[in-house]
Amino acid sequence: MLFTSLLLTFTLVLAGCSGGKTDDKKAAGDNKTLTVSVEEIYKPYVESIKDKFEKDNDVKVKIVTKQMFDQLEAIPLDGPAGKAPDVTLGAYDRVGGLAQQGHLAEVKSLSSDDFSDKEKSLVTSEGKQYGVPAVIETIVMYYNKDLIKEAPKTFAELEKLATDKKFDFASESGTNTAFLAKWTDFYYSYGLLAGNGGYVFGKDGTDVNDIGLNNAGAVKGVEYAKEWYKKWPKGMLDNKSAGDFVTKQFTEGKTAVVIDGPWQAATYKKAKVNYGVTSIAKLPGDKDYSPFAGGKAWIATSYSKNPELAQKWLAYAGNADNAFKFYEDTNEIPANETARDKAAKTNDELTNAVIDQFQTSTPTPTIPEMSEVWTGVENLMFDAVSGKKEPQASADAAVKVIKTNISEKYESK
Repeated sequence: MLFTSLLLTFTLVLAGCSGGKTDDKKAAGDNKTLTVSVEEIYKPYVESIKDKFEKDNDVKVKIVTKQMFDQLEAIPLDGPAGKAPDVTLGAYDRVGGLAQQGHLAEVKSLSSDDFSDKEKSLVTSEGKQYGVPAVIETIVMYYNKDLIKEAPKTFAELEKLATDKKFDFASESGTNTAFLAKWTDFYYSYGLLAGNGGYVFGKDGTDVNDIGLNNAGAVKGVEYAKEWYKKWPKGMLDNKSAGDFVTKQFTEGKTAVVIDGPWQAATYKKAKVNYGVTSIAKLPGDKDYSPFAGGKAWIATSYSKNPELAQKWLAYAGNADNAFKFYEDTNEIPANETARDKAAKTNDELTNAVIDQFQTSTPTPTIPEMSEVWTGVENLMFDAVSGKKEPQASADAAVKVIKTNISEKYESK
């Protein structure tokens, strides 16, 4: 009986040892694969740079194609289940929330030779960095070269342009479409408020107790927008369709100047508009339009089976050579300053417009509370310019909603 018991014990020990070796081999096998998740349009880029990374690191890069925001939404559930990718591209304004929830791996250092404090701030949360900046993005100003000789440099010039009767909107007497901007959308109008002294959160976008969207500067920006809405057709008040209205007027040659994103260039090219693009005109008082600085970063999930390799990929994909290649493949502006300087030398009009506008842009706050701002300001501009509320009252109401939502969703935890 004793012999049988000892034999059984010995057999189990051997089995346990054998199982351990199998698990070790499996783990080692996992370490030979790095999963990179990108949208379909970026797959060719990853394929073009992965061979060198695979050779240098003796690893296989597995590419997963998934819509960026779908992937970011899935990480909190996929991570614990072992299904999250090692690395992916993520929008800057999602970095803070994912990082604070523990879903992203910290990046220990970003080279000051490649990234300024501004780029670094886009991936910083609570003093730590959670990604390598890949792309910068801002809204810019387009103009129709067949309608005006050069881009207006000031809003005073735009105001004068709006008196030109050739841009009168035929369907609504007394309205004009010389210049249009979708300012009922906070993403587009923020530069107007910030340029006059408004801001989202104080202390570089981190102090939720200091909201500057109803201060004197912000209200001044709203009041200025209201003057423009008096000139514009009523369709500009409909936030759901205003963007389409702006695009239609510009592509049909009925609008000389619009504010929009770099993504609109493809639409204008397809419509064969003879357009130019530049940074946004100076606001009254010689103030800079200060839109949000956005874009994407390479980020590593905290669930990576091979965190060291994931960090190496971030550095590799974000280096100057690969950042410039990303620009060549996608025409998206590099966050890497060395690559960006090289991109600027191509003399591409859209590239240089984004680069110039980025200089006056405001880094989008990366803290999770930023999500409450987008909700809170939905009606700020509409209520003010439609006459439903006075500009100050509309701004005050928006800030109240933001503060209430932050208090209920964050401070109560």
